[in-house]
Amino acid sequence: MIVNMSTIATAEEIKHVIERIEECGYQAHVIQGAERTVIGAVGSNGRRAEIEALRAAPGVEDVIQITHPFKLVSRQLRQRCTIVDVSGVQIGGGQLALIAGPCSVESGEQLMETARAVKAAGANLLRGGAYKPRTSPYDFQGLGVEALRLLRDASEETGLPVVTEVMSETDVEIVTEYADMLQVGARNMQNFSLLRKLASSKRPILLKRGPSATINEWLLAAEYLLAGGNPNVVLCERGIKTFETATRNTLDLAAIALAKELTHLPVIADPSHGTGLRSLVPPMSRAAIAAGADGLMIEVHPCPERALSDGPQSLDLPGFAALMMSLGKEPLREFKAA
Repeated sequence: MIVNMSTIATAEEIKHVIERIEECGYQAHVIQGAERTVIGAVGSNGRRAEIEALRAAPGVEDVIQITHPFKLVSRQLRQRCTIVDVSGVQIGGGQLALIAGPCSVESGEQLMETARAVKAAGANLLRGGAYKPRTSPYDFQGLGVEALRLLRDASEETGLPVVTEVMSETDVEIVTEYADMLQVGARNMQNFSLLRKLASSKRPILLKRGPSATINEWLLAAEYLLAGGNPNVVLCERGIKTFETATRNTLDLAAIALAKELTHLPVIADPSHGTGLRSLVPPMSRAAIAAGADGLMIEVHPCPERALSDGPQSLDLPGFAALMMSLGKEPLREFKAA
């Protein structure tokens, strides 16, 4: 439930309401607005009737029930859009966040060439897989810690913060040491033990939608992170499984628009996984932005035909530069020579 304090509520009145919410068995989540304070009463085992009775408490304007099963991510609780800061790069603040890089880190040369090129073209975050969840156990699984070190080296040279996937609870500490943002892959969206671990992390989280997940399930997965104490969550629509076989997945643009209505969290799109086809990445990137996406996550490789994973959906370096130009991004002069 949401307790709306009046615009003239005193600090003592706000403190009293917080204490009463906690006495009733709920967690109190305080949001300080420009004009008023809103307090969310979150939990499932509390005394709801006593929260409703807070309408009579001094300084309380109203008590409203949150209609969605997700509470902390709901726009009912927080109207203002959340801005997630990733080592100086803002996601959700009106500026388009552009995350680019190879599906897998294959070598230092491959990664550095890509990092320099995407930086020059206008990307502001670097992606790259160190640990790769692959359908077949015989496919390339990533370079692990070596890849993390290479990502950090590329970040230090280009200034691009690093986004990379964490696959298990045991990897959280080592990935946190090297990465600026931790990605929860589609296969792990409902890995609740991993979500609980990441909820205590100080790093921002990029939460990909599962291939068979409903929007409700996606937002409830984000709720695990916020309820555990990490408010810095970015949602990523990366396509869902449907009966269609012409594309790798079906990029759900309606989900982007609806998620923006339902939650205050930033929402970005991954048209590379969403389509699986290089030729479709540029038009679906523009379509995702038109649907309200706060950013894009694009796979880029210097030579896609030699990529150890996801070559068919990866843009080459000129292709990525052309996409950025179509989005109004000017090349950075200091990186043109690189």
